[in-house]
Amino acid sequence: MTLRITIALQGGGAHGAFTWGVLDRLLEEEEIEIAAISGTSAGALNGAALKAGLVRGGRAGARETLDWLWHEVAGLRDMSVPDWMHAWLPDPGLVSRTVQYSLPYTAGEAVGRMLSPYIWGPLYQNPLERIVEKLDFGSICAHEGPEFFVCATSVRDGKVRVFEGDKLCPKAILASACLPTLFQAVELEDPQTGVIEAFWDGGYTGNPALFPLYKPELPEDLVIVNINPLEREALPVTPPEIQNRINEISFNAGLLRDLRAIEFVQRLIESGAIKKGAMKRLRVHMIADDTLMNELSVATKMVPLPSVIAQLKAAGRRAAGSFLTDHGAHLGERQTADLRAMFS
Repeated sequence: MTLRITIALQGGGAHGAFTWGVLDRLLEEEEIEIAAISGTSAGALNGAALKAGLVRGGRAGARETLDWLWHEVAGLRDMSVPDWMHAWLPDPGLVSRTVQYSLPYTAGEAVGRMLSPYIWGPLYQNPLERIVEKLDFGSICAHEGPEFFVCATSVRDGKVRVFEGDKLCPKAILASACLPTLFQAVELEDPQTGVIEAFWDGGYTGNPALFPLYKPELPEDLVIVNINPLEREALPVTPPEIQNRINEISFNAGLLRDLRAIEFVQRLIESGAIKKGAMKRLRVHMIADDTLMNELSVATKMVPLPSVIAQLKAAGRRAAGSFLTDHGAHLGERQTADLRAMFS
């Protein structure tokens, strides 16, 4: 029996390699069909590679395209690491902290906070552009395969915009991943008004946006791949730790807003306040590794180190495997994310 799901992919810079691993593992499950994708920032990159690969070459094509994407991000042709070698790689948390407190990184951060990305004038180039433009947008915009939604933030009014169908283009992906302290705003046609507007990273308004997946014809099982930890036990005390947690809270706000709305609708349906069928009742599932993400810092989001990317992929595969073992049988049957406890 085919189990149809939708997936929502968070952004988080190079930590999006975790999502690469999750998708790589899910694509091995022949009975699971991905009917729709919503992605923001790194999630938009992963979603674009996933959709292009599925349309062109099915599951094998999707895995191959995701591999290509992350090899490009890491700047390496081959990033395959045998399983036995992972035990010998440096701990990703230690690597992340080492980079975070290294002189080149701290100096770059200090300069970046004082300078605008607009100072470069005609010399400016978005480093992601050369990768994004190599993606097959004929396949990404195709009617075949899963529906694909990309979230960006309108600079003018601060509201979410969702690009889909023939509105998807390299600039839409770049807009979704446009951190304003690093990159110049991306200007393209607003999908709502048709006017050329400036856009910033979609994480500010939807990381990722869930509402495009509420469409009645899409399946009720929604699998969210979390990159930014919802909780951190340790109190941030250093400037980088404080700034990182501020960013995590900001980038999780849109997701928590959407999840609260889903939980509210679930309670209304359960109480009989609204009739069953009047509103869609989603079954929410989450795949995450908050323990690992708590060990990492913003440094490895910004600096795509090949060893950390390889370990994140492996962690994503493990997390997806554990989810399938523990909850695979619940897909199509019941929700596995405890939203009631999350908002109690």
